[in-house]
Amino acid sequence: MNKAGEIRVIVLALIRDGERIFVSEGYDPVKQETFYRALGGGVDFGETSRAALEREFQEEIQADLTNIKYLGCIENLFTFNGRQGHEIIQLYQCDFADSKFYQLESLIFSESPHHKHRALWIDISRLKSGELRLVPEVFFEYL
Repeated sequence: MNKAGEIRVIVLALIRDGERIFVSEGYDPVKQETFYRALGGGVDFGETSRAALEREFQEEIQADLTNIKYLGCIENLFTFNGRQGHEIIQLYQCDFADSKFYQLESLIFSESPHHKHRALWIDISRLKSGELRLVPEVFFEYL
């Protein structure tokens, strides 16, 4: 997690398959709430956001991406686990190079040795209806 008062630059991938998108599941222990967010991660110093996108997908789920297209920049102010956060999100639309990822129900991946996450396909309608929570909300503008 980032230090207090730090703005973090991250990159996220909008991967769509018809009426569903590929997201990771998160949980906020303070709010006791499950939420969903596109996959991605931090951009390192000296690295472009596009290179970070490809690296994160390799590291986390051993996936190659194709048809990568820049969508835009989102500024996200949020509270997670009782702490304020501030992110600049570089958003890309892309596809999985390997079709096997479209057959998956879900997969478990590690962001770090102690944090396991689940990534899965979710119908956009379940997010738009509010049944499941998609963060950040501005993401809906791209769906």
